[in-house]
Amino acid sequence: MTTLLVIAKEPRPGRVKTRLTPPFTPQEAAALAEAALADTLETVAATPAARRVLVLEGAPGPWLPPGFDVVPQCGGGLDARLAHAFAACEGPALLIGMDTPQVTPALLTVDFTAYDAFFGPALDGGFWALGLAEPDPGLLRGVPMSTPRTGAVQRERLVAAGLRVRDLPALRDVDTAADAAEVAALVPHGRFAERLARCTAAVRR
Repeated sequence: MTTLLVIAKEPRPGRVKTRLTPPFTPQEAAALAEAALADTLETVAATPAARRVLVLEGAPGPWLPPGFDVVPQCGGGLDARLAHAFAACEGPALLIGMDTPQVTPALLTVDFTAYDAFFGPALDGGFWALGLAEPDPGLLRGVPMSTPRTGAVQRERLVAAGLRVRDLPALRDVDTAADAAEVAALVPHGRFAERLARCTAAVRR
């Protein structure tokens, strides 16, 4: 079975989701990040897996459900941190971030029988998921992160390595207030949507 990895930051004000400020305060942005992370971890917990790992910058909190191993992120850029997460895996692994609370167990249930890699593009040009049948940190190191070409470059790396790649549906990351509204509408009964409604009401007062 597959190891499921979630790479995340501890949801602390001023350290996460800074592009949500404004219209939200740093405290509200952190609360939204925590809700997104909690929804994501709940989904991962409900997905069959050999192992579930939270690759964390910071310390775990009450938002962490049981059944996860917690390992610290390494230093360096995001490409190095993603590579390090895969380096610790034995066997097939699928990595996602904390920015897509709309993810479902069905999206995370991948079959490596016919494919060497799974690639989930994000609508902002990045990627929300990357799965490797044989984790190779070298496939990630040096990929420019947080650019409109990040996803394309990463996928090209996979193809150039001769891997059989299966594309997952494109999802929207939560980066801006507009993103948050669109994602919350997709999962109106989740923690993220509930927290966004509260934050939005506070902004309007």
